Amino acid sequence: MNLRWLGHSAFELISENGLNILIDPFIQANPACPLKINDVNPDVICITHGHADHFGDAIEIARNSDCVVISNYEISIYLQRHGINAIGINCGAYVTVDDVKIRMLDAKHSSSFDFEIGGGFAGNPGSFLFEFNDGFKVFHAGDTGLFSDMKFVIGEVYSPDVAILPIGNIFTMDPEEAAIAAGWINPKYVIPMHYNSFPSIRQEGQHFKRLVEKHAPDSEAYILNVLENKKF
Repeated sequence: MNLRWLGHSAFELISENGLNILIDPFIQANPACPLKINDVNPDVICITHGHADHFGDAIEIARNSDCVVISNYEISIYLQRHGINAIGINCGAYVTVDDVKIRMLDAKHSSSFDFEIGGGFAGNPGSFLFEFNDGFKVFHAGDTGLFSDMKFVIGEVYSPDVAILPIGNIFTMDPEEAAIAAGWINPKYVIPMHYNSFPSIRQEGQHFKRLVEKHAPDSEAYILNVLENKKF
């Protein structure tokens, strides 16, 4: 499996069979991402919640690539009304696409269509667990605070190999809470996200790495550069 960070909370995962998964496709307005929407060609888009910095360019990319979008039920209905092939699932459920099992899990956050006048409820926020055909698991936490399911559900039940966690504060966990979450989840590898794309969420990656060494000594933190690939 190959992983690439596109800045903020956007990630690209590519399975051994070549399935291209794009998570939270915030591309055009993402100040940390140098790509254009035509530079990505996913088979699947996964959206954790409705905020503009996560929903992003989902409609345009889905139309360009003719891909399927997986999200919560409310976002899927919104997308279907825009002519997009969308599958709505909810917390605990999964769908299998090619060689990857995609499961939605919980997150503690808010969710609205904040990019539209009047907003509107966009369902409950979520996170995703991706299980590849060799058993390797990647957890993308979405936007979230620290909550006990990270230990008792995500860590003890699903045991991901990689945990991608937000560290920016203001809207999500701060670095220390994210490091505590890493200790609860106890993955082999931890990757920070949702930081340094805007001044309000400025953080130091190496500081987070030191906190992971303290709170999650069995985990290794990878501090990725934008567009950096990591092969697992």
